Amino acid sequence: MSSKQDQCGPNISVPDITDFRDCAMLRLSRLTDYAVVVLICLAERERASGGEIETAPRIAVATGVPEPTVAKVLKALGAAGLVASHRGARGGYRLGRPLGTISVADVIAAIDGPIALTACVDGGAGGCEVERMCAVKGRWDLVNGAIRGALSAISLAEMRVAQVPPALRVPAAALPQAIAE
Repeated sequence: MSSKQDQCGPNISVPDITDFRDCAMLRLSRLTDYAVVVLICLAERERASGGEIETAPRIAVATGVPEPTVAKVLKALGAAGLVASHRGARGGYRLGRPLGTISVADVIAAIDGPIALTACVDGGAGGCEVERMCAVKGRWDLVNGAIRGALSAISLAEMRVAQVPPALRVPAAALPQAIAE
């Protein structure tokens, strides 16, 4: 860590990063990625079987995700109402609601909690060393809201068929002439 003085404020410690382009800035957790895979697998297997309940071991085999991880993901998805669990000898899991009504944001919130880019987003306090003198305090809410909105606009049904969701499509008129032709 080095100390720098600039227009941000006096003596702020900043990490000495010479090339940050190789660092992942925004990344979903591995569990969230697995949760999307599990939910899409459940939808496909329900459709193929006529609505039969699926077990964690069968989902693990179908997805290649280790069974303990599938069980952990299903428990979190169940707590959020994204899957319904059925107990007993013929128990298992099924979707809690249609895939088209489950957004990427819903999955992230179920697995990792609320979407928050910084510690001060949505009124959080005490998570930042420079909070009291921060020039952008409270302004990350705008960026966070835009990201949350974009992730909320993408359903898992759209992810399943790998099409570009309407919220992210660029109208042809907005494209440069060379690309549009």
